[in-house]
Amino acid sequence: QVQLVESGGGVVQPGGSLRLSCVGSGFSFSSAAMTWGRQAPGKVLEWVSSIGSDSKGPLYADSVKGRFTISRDNTKNTLYLQMDKVKSDDTAVYYCAKGGSQDPNIIYGDQGTQVTVSS
Repeated sequence: QVQLVESGGGVVQPGGSLRLSCVGSGFSFSSAAMTWGRQAPGKVLEWVSSIGSDSKGPLYADSVKGRFTISRDNTKNTLYLQMDKVKSDDTAVYYCAKGGSQDPNIIYGDQGTQVTVSS
């Protein structure tokens, strides 16, 4: 079955950087669009960014555009999210997902990785 394991979270100061990783297994990673989402305390899951199977057409939420960069390495079945110039509003649990932003069958990982932006 689909398995998605996120890592790389931690505590970072405002304006700092962090890189998240997600290793996928149980499906054809290189053929799948992939997505990052996040959930802040008391809020619903928010879409952050998506990327095509061949790294084409990355999309970003307005809240992270120009600060976050999504990428992937299909040889390692790994999805990345480079987070730069982080803000306190970026504090959340970050999840990766198999599927694109409009995929009705999108599958999110169930572990996530915590990112806390704090001075």
